[in-house]
Formats: sequence, structure tokens, C-alpha cells
Amino acid sequence: MTSNSRILRTGVVGAGVFGGFHASKYAANDRVELVGVYEPDLERARALAEKHGAKGFDNFADFLSGVDAITVASPAVHHFEAAATALALGKHVLVEKPIASSVEEARELIALASRHGCVLQVGHQERFVFNAMGLFAVGATPKKITASRMGPPSERCLDVSVTLDLMIHDLDLVIALSGSAVKSVTGEVDKGRFGHPDVARAKLVFDNGCEADLTASRVHHERDRKMRVEYETGVLDIDFVAKAFENSTPYDLNPDFADDPAARDSLGANVSAFIASVLDGAPVAVPGIAGLRALDAARAIDGARTYGS
Repeated sequence: MTSNSRILRTGVVGAGVFGGFHASKYAANDRVELVGVYEPDLERARALAEKHGAKGFDNFADFLSGVDAITVASPAVHHFEAAATALALGKHVLVEKPIASSVEEARELIALASRHGCVLQVGHQERFVFNAMGLFAVGATPKKITASRMGPPSERCLDVSVTLDLMIHDLDLVIALSGSAVKSVTGEVDKGRFGHPDVARAKLVFDNGCEADLTASRVHHERDRKMRVEYETGVLDIDFVAKAFENSTPYDLNPDFADDPAARDSLGANVSAFIASVLDGAPVAVPGIAGLRALDAARAIDGARTYGS
């Protein structure tokens, strides 16, 4: 689909924090009309929608009838049902991470998007930070990647494991950086507070010899998100919280990437890329297959040995 003048009719599934973020991005984009917000709790749907001059819905079929494209920002356990229903009706879908709850569901979403000629994009926003740094333009393959993604307890995303909540960002990044298929995944998780792991550790080995060691916790005393990328020629240390890096490699990375609009507002960059894919036929920034690969690794980690009492 290519159009420089067409207004894209959009909707948001979910009236929580991320639903609010996506609604505001759509409402601020002059190529888009935010038509509505769907949420089973109609009061919540209306409260968010009316902030942006849109309509709240508690009937999903009615909601879908008026849109061309949607963001799915509901709890992860509902991602598949909403995205699959929309894709089957020919609606374009931006689904927040994780793409779905199971690998089988992710594969079905990819197949539905292909069958109906729809854009399917996944909300792995950190890729836009790496693009702003210029890291994906580096031609060399890392030898080793070490990442930690920690945060204090919160009420968000307790319906899924820490691997699907936090670690999945780093899984997507290391898979993309390695430029290779995953050869093996090993890991361990704790039992968690509410039936889903809160702490996870994992090791990935890739076909090209790259290795990645990842740690994630959502019961840490502070927010701490770092990554070390080791090349034959030097080391890159990234602090995602400070939006800064130290670089001893010869690669020409952007030291001022924090000022790049895509790094300052990676969610907004993802939404804009989605709109460009739908209206202009631009390549999908984070295609469904990327979401599938990260989910596949996360599920392997969740199925690993559990530690702790």
C-alpha cells in the first residue's frame, strides 16, 4: 500500500500505560486519525479515547470495523487473539512485545499477515536506539555480548515471566547483532512472586560462534540496563539508562545518539515506522519473524531449570 495523502485510520487495543503512549503518538501524527480505543472496561476505554477526540469501545468487532490499522497494547496473554482477529480482517497490526504467548501463536500471526497482505510489526523499541548509535551498520560480528536489564518491583506485566517482560528486549538485540541463527539456549529462572519468574539468567550460542550472557531481574533495588559488546578490535560498553557508551573499537558510532529523535523517543519512532510501512510500503522495521525469534529464545529460558525456594 503506497499513499502520500491518505489518512490512516488507527485504533489502540488496551487502555493501560502503553495503550496511552500509543494513543498519544497516533493522535499527534498528521498522517493518522485515531478512531478509537478498545478495552473491555468501557469507562477506561472512553477515558483514554476522549483525551484525543476518539471513541471508546468495549465491542471488538465494532472497534475493528472503523480502522485500517491497530496497536495491540493489551496484557501479553491477549496479544494473539486481538492481533489474529485483526489480521484475518485485513487490518495492519503493531503488536507490543512479546509478539504472542507461544511460538505457535507467533507463527500463526506471521502466516496471517502474509496471507492477507498486512504489515505485522513488533514493539521492540530498543532497535531504534541501536540505529541511532549506528551499531547495526557495523559490519563485524561480535565475539561476545553481555547484558543486564534490572528494575525494581512494579505492578506491570506480572502476567508474564521476566524473560517476556524485560529480557526479551536484550534477546531481540543480541539475535539481531549476532547476524546468525541461535544454536543453543541454556538458562535458569527463579520461582517468582506470583507464579512467573522474576529473575532469569541465560546463555545463547550462535552458529557463527558469537556468545551472549544475559541477566534480567524485576526485583532489583534500582533500574540498571547495560550491555557490553566485545569485538576482535575492541569493546563497546552501553548504558541504556544514561544513554551513553564507551567505545574502544575502530567503528564510527554516534556519541551524540541520545539527541537523535529515534533514541529520545524510541516508541514514537516505532509507531512512525509502522505508519510508513502501511502508507508508503517502507520495509517493516521490526518484522514478525524478529518477534518470533526473541519469543522462541525466551520460552526456552522459561523452560530451563528453576532455582530458589
